[in-house]
Amino acid sequence: MADVIKVTPEILSSIEVFRELSATEYESLSHILKAQSFKPNQRIINLGEHTQDVFFVLKGKVRITTFTSSGKEVTFQDMKKGQMFGELSAIDGEPRSTNVVALTDSILAVAPPESFFKILRDYPKVNELILKQLTGLIRKLGDRIVEFSALSVKSRIHAEILRLAKSNMISINTAEIIPSPTHLDIANRISTHREAVSREISDLTKSGILHRTEGKLIVQDVAKLESFLDPQTKFSM
Repeated sequence: MADVIKVTPEILSSIEVFRELSATEYESLSHILKAQSFKPNQRIINLGEHTQDVFFVLKGKVRITTFTSSGKEVTFQDMKKGQMFGELSAIDGEPRSTNVVALTDSILAVAPPESFFKILRDYPKVNELILKQLTGLIRKLGDRIVEFSALSVKSRIHAEILRLAKSNMISINTAEIIPSPTHLDIANRISTHREAVSREISDLTKSGILHRTEGKLIVQDVAKLESFLDPQTKFSM
């Protein structure tokens, strides 16, 4: 059982869809939401279950995955502090379409569906930001469909590493991805096998584009990596 923790107005300001609210609104929201802590590898949502809570990441990182009919795990996305998940089942009442598991010690604010809809009704700014996020999700999924149809495995590996790099830039042309994704993680994200990822990462390391050290994957030349992709097939990174 996850521990219940008090939600304070201060920590709510870190949530992306709450960023335009006032101090008074943060205070009122703190009485609506409850927080729970989760340990690494603890399951938060199970595929197919009939739950409708919406979650906001206050601390840590969680992973969203599903499985193909053959049992292969596919990773959709890692969610970190400030992000939201679980809203689709709250909106349409359908069973969960993915699994969600904590990757690290994590604290999540939780809104039951009735509280989530109250937030949508009472806070128009939140409603607008959630609509924008859902639109962005649809665009990304569309890009992924085209990417899987148009790109070779090698190019999909480049695209996935570039996507991770652009979320972890430390300078104009360098990224530090922490923790370093395993080869299996990347393979699960792009529906290929670990050996293909291992070969390509080895080649990128030999060429000086990648460097792995102390749990980090350093992309030393983001522009060079991006140049490997055809401009016509560069989607949402």
